[in-house]
Amino acid sequence: SFTMNMYLFVYDLMQFCGHSWIFTNMIIRFMTFGKDSLADTFYSIGLVMRLCQLLSVLEILHILIGIDKSRLLPRFLQITERIIVLFVVINSQEEVQGKYVVCVLFFLWNLLDVVRYTYNMLARMGIYYLPLTWLNFSLCIPLYPLSVLAKGFAICVSLPYFESFGTYSIKLPFPFTFSIYFPYVLKMYLLVLFTGMCFIIQNLFYERMAHLGTGNIKNKRS
Repeated sequence: SFTMNMYLFVYDLMQFCGHSWIFTNMIIRFMTFGKDSLADTFYSIGLVMRLCQLLSVLEILHILIGIDKSRLLPRFLQITERIIVLFVVINSQEEVQGKYVVCVLFFLWNLLDVVRYTYNMLARMGIYYLPLTWLNFSLCIPLYPLSVLAKGFAICVSLPYFESFGTYSIKLPFPFTFSIYFPYVLKMYLLVLFTGMCFIIQNLFYERMAHLGTGNIKNKRS
């Protein structure tokens, strides 16, 4: 309906503005301060980044209620990966926030999202530019695996701090003889992260073929 389409357009516009601000801020800071800007990336843009990622949870709801025709599982995995790494790993350990990998991760996320939300906004209005369509469904194929590698590296960097401070590790009192050692949880999650990457990359290729097939290109040109 027109109302739902307008709502999705406003949602995409809000996300586009947020990620564009982050992406532009990172570039300007790097051009102004050079490598010195990398260490405090989280402190300068972390709040807006967290707001954008929290807002992205709505995309799961959009798929569940049927106003977004994307596949649920791949989108769910992509969103939860970011939520876990950003809020559980980076946000909880101040020592990790100053690492260069955080800047790399934020750069990859925002580059992908600026393109994706630009494409989505135009698509809501029935506007399809072939170069933008190609970029949206092609750029993610090399950059998504790079972002997964950056996530995995961020988790590995955080492990010594989780071990030292005992963050999120739980030891249940007597009579229970059960404890949760959070670094082990993160190591197991690394396996899930890279297993899910294979599934998501397969879905990205499927979406690219669906949108950039010869028939679809001819239809959008006409």
